[in-house]
Amino acid sequence: MTDKNKRFWKFSGVAVLCILSLFCAFSTGAYLSQNSNSFGELVQKEVDYFGIDKLNSASAVTANIDYNLYWKVWNTIKEEYVNKDQLSDQDLFYGGLKGMVAATGDPYTVFMTPKENKQFEDDMAGTFEGIGAEIGLRDEIITIISPLNDMPAAKAGLKAGDQVFAINGTSTANMTVDEAVRQIRGPKDTKVTLTIFRTGEKNTKDYTITRGVIVVKSVKTEMRADGLYVISVSAFNNDTWGLFQNAVDDVVAKKPKGIILDLRNNPGGYLDTAVDMSSEWVKEGPVVIEKFSDTKQNKYLSTGSARLKDIPTVVLINKGSASASEIVAGALQDTKQATIVGEKSFGKGSVQSLVNLDDGSSIKITIAKWLTPKGISINDQGITPDQEVIIKATDATKEVDPQMQRSLDILNKKTVLK
Repeated sequence: MTDKNKRFWKFSGVAVLCILSLFCAFSTGAYLSQNSNSFGELVQKEVDYFGIDKLNSASAVTANIDYNLYWKVWNTIKEEYVNKDQLSDQDLFYGGLKGMVAATGDPYTVFMTPKENKQFEDDMAGTFEGIGAEIGLRDEIITIISPLNDMPAAKAGLKAGDQVFAINGTSTANMTVDEAVRQIRGPKDTKVTLTIFRTGEKNTKDYTITRGVIVVKSVKTEMRADGLYVISVSAFNNDTWGLFQNAVDDVVAKKPKGIILDLRNNPGGYLDTAVDMSSEWVKEGPVVIEKFSDTKQNKYLSTGSARLKDIPTVVLINKGSASASEIVAGALQDTKQATIVGEKSFGKGSVQSLVNLDDGSSIKITIAKWLTPKGISINDQGITPDQEVIIKATDATKEVDPQMQRSLDILNKKTVLK
């Protein structure tokens, strides 16, 4: 990971796991008071793995909870479970951490084991093996948020909003996002079958997808013959800001008559990059507002570069556009720096902070929600386009893109979009 602000939104993605268990005490010290040192005294252990011998009954957390119940459950599993010989103390330990965070009911607050954390870092670096699709939980159903362009999932026909009813024949009912990710991912050239239900269709359909190595450059550009410049951003990853700066330099040199910023199927990523990108259009004032409570909020102000502010711009979004991409679209819409075209975005407007732990695991915990510069909540509501254009099934079959065409029509007919 980079040293960037570790706040991001992936639906990317991402996993419903857990905060910390009753023995970790938020060991990084991120969100507990200084009294958290006494937390470790709460844990009683007969197993050397934890290295703690007694439970202090004078709990600094909640005095009326019998923490011995935890160990009774632990010992019962170790003694009675039919496959107890296949259980390790570490698996039970991490399972306890995961179970704790399930109580938050927040699909974006997650505990990641060292292996899962490594997978997450690979995602942010843009390299991994799988099908190339971001998944999340929508209405308690595993849902495709964003199939990445030219990746196996998109080539197989998966679309944003598709509901995953089964993975290799196993129902996803009550399945966490993390478990779904583990089952869908796998080595390149292996296959996975997803049972998909799509709105507007009567029956489910099986899609068998051959996994591949997913290496994604997050920014692609095209200078069109009609004088318009297209910047496609697939995610807000480690490479995004450098590639986007190169694109802006190219725009400044070539002086196009208009820009199309394509954020469709972009599941999000780093906050800093979203703020910096928006600042290339927004000269001053807030780009996004981070709301912690009704009385506490933080405004992220434009950096003031605004090299693109005088170039007519259209931003493309769809229901696969989430979090960081919604921040950019919302900022440019509220400040009237762009016309937003396409479909209503996903509505992933919560803030996660990443805390890396000593054993290689990590916690990704929701700490706030995002608001647009005008104070409109992104979470659940999404960004409503100025001009709604729906891509129909017949459009995909004919390989036409009415959303892109509308953007071209707007920019070819207008010289100023304010």
